[in-house]
Amino acid sequence: MSKVSIEKVSIIIPVYNSSETISLLVGKIQEEIKIYKELEIVLVNDGSSLDNSSEVCEGIACTNPTVKFINLSRNFGEHNAVLAGLNFCTGDCAVIMDDDFQNSPKDVYKLVDEIVNGNDVVFSKYAEKKHHFLRNLGSKVNNLFASILLNKPRDLYLSSFKAINRFVIDELVKYKGPYPYIDGLILRITQRFVSVTVEHDSRTNGKSGYTISKLISLWLNMFTNFSIIPLRLSVALGFIFSAIGIVLAFVFFIEKIRNPDLPMGWTSLMISIFLLASLQLFAIGMVGEYLGRMFLSTGGKPQFVVRSLTNCCQGKESEK
Repeated sequence: MSKVSIEKVSIIIPVYNSSETISLLVGKIQEEIKIYKELEIVLVNDGSSLDNSSEVCEGIACTNPTVKFINLSRNFGEHNAVLAGLNFCTGDCAVIMDDDFQNSPKDVYKLVDEIVNGNDVVFSKYAEKKHHFLRNLGSKVNNLFASILLNKPRDLYLSSFKAINRFVIDELVKYKGPYPYIDGLILRITQRFVSVTVEHDSRTNGKSGYTISKLISLWLNMFTNFSIIPLRLSVALGFIFSAIGIVLAFVFFIEKIRNPDLPMGWTSLMISIFLLASLQLFAIGMVGEYLGRMFLSTGGKPQFVVRSLTNCCQGKESEK
């Protein structure tokens, strides 16, 4: 791969209830990242409701022309917020970074250096993660599902802290669906990606915005938007249980002929009913999830809605 020139770097930060840390983070980024010709920081307020993140971010952008601020009308989710930032960034590459200080600004150089070396995407990986063990468990489950459903290499860790080049940015923003999964879209676009080891610091303030419900929503996005394996799984389970039912019916029939006075087992009957009912509900639920998302997508459910912009090109769409 031939080397490419990177003159302008965009740092995209989805912000959610981080009014106490975002000013410090922006200052740290501007202090430590200076070797590039241009640096822009894109703050995307994802409907923060517990603090004044919107006002703080707007104040930062109003006093610093290198900072763009996108204020979404409500909470759309991290991946939707990242896509909103990608729509307004103008760098030769973009680095996606969390708002909680767990990603060190100095590690941006490591990611961008690999973009310079000709890679399309550079994922970070951690020698030691400082998340709560439940969040780490959720990440492991997410990576396992991604390996199965998206053909992700098993040794690739899908981190939210990553760098992507302009080619991938331009392809990502073409996605119009209301349920984006950034890593799934990346794996559709390119195989030219690498990982680099970076530091992972402990959270200095607040708690993670990722709840169990948000993790489940993320997994559903992966299942229903980027793979039909769940539907194929329900078909396979249907065949398996049908085969088991046929075998058991044959066994019970033979037993009844051999032993006419043998009472049929109430326990086995109940187990069969519960298993078959569970399988049917699972299959119907999966089909319903696919159909529901198709209905919402065709019905015009927006990917994000912008309430206000600061230092951004006004020609961009405010609703997508």
